[in-house]
Amino acid sequence: MLAALAGVTVVIPVSQGAIAGTEVLSGAPLDKATLPSTVSALAAAPASILPPASLVPGEGAIAARAAADAASRSESRSLLPGCDPRERSAGSNGLLPAKDLCTLWDGHTRLRADAAASLAEFNAAYVARFGADMCLASGYRTLAEQRSVKASRGSLAAPPGKSNHGWGLAVDFCSQLTSGERWAWLNANAKAFGWENPAWALPGGSGPHERWHWEYTKGVKADGEYYGS
Repeated sequence: MLAALAGVTVVIPVSQGAIAGTEVLSGAPLDKATLPSTVSALAAAPASILPPASLVPGEGAIAARAAADAASRSESRSLLPGCDPRERSAGSNGLLPAKDLCTLWDGHTRLRADAAASLAEFNAAYVARFGADMCLASGYRTLAEQRSVKASRGSLAAPPGKSNHGWGLAVDFCSQLTSGERWAWLNANAKAFGWENPAWALPGGSGPHERWHWEYTKGVKADGEYYGS
């Protein structure tokens, strides 16, 4: 026992000299090449409240955990939980798979995922301004639904298979959004979120004047029925 203590007494100065000048953080040398022996470390290093270095995750693990936590928080705050805007339906007009559509805040109107996510952000800005959600009259329509609309509205409705409602890229707003302050706000802010009242629906456009009909421009140009700007 006395020999062991003597050994420690001799080692301490040597080990302290070995790490002198080495930058130390939280009691652990940053330069692993000059780490002291186990005995000298036990004798020389002050007690630390930190766990051993072997139990501390590396920078990569810490970054991965932070990213996972951020993703989890983002998902919990998602405007449309479970709606992935990266999804692109491979279906045809009016026949989109249900799994590729997202239900909006009213609980029944649906859009293609990317259009839905964008409109949800637009709606959040609207809520901040007016204190209530946008009122929606129509979103995605199946072929059968578009046939029904065409039968009841005649030339005011697009032929089945030619409507952007059938691609899940268009919505019709309720009448209260088509006049006054709300209408002015929509026109002033829609483009920032990727939406527009298309040229054909404007006064003097190629189609019927429809102030209520708005489309997700990026999606329409890429995959929908684009009738010019």
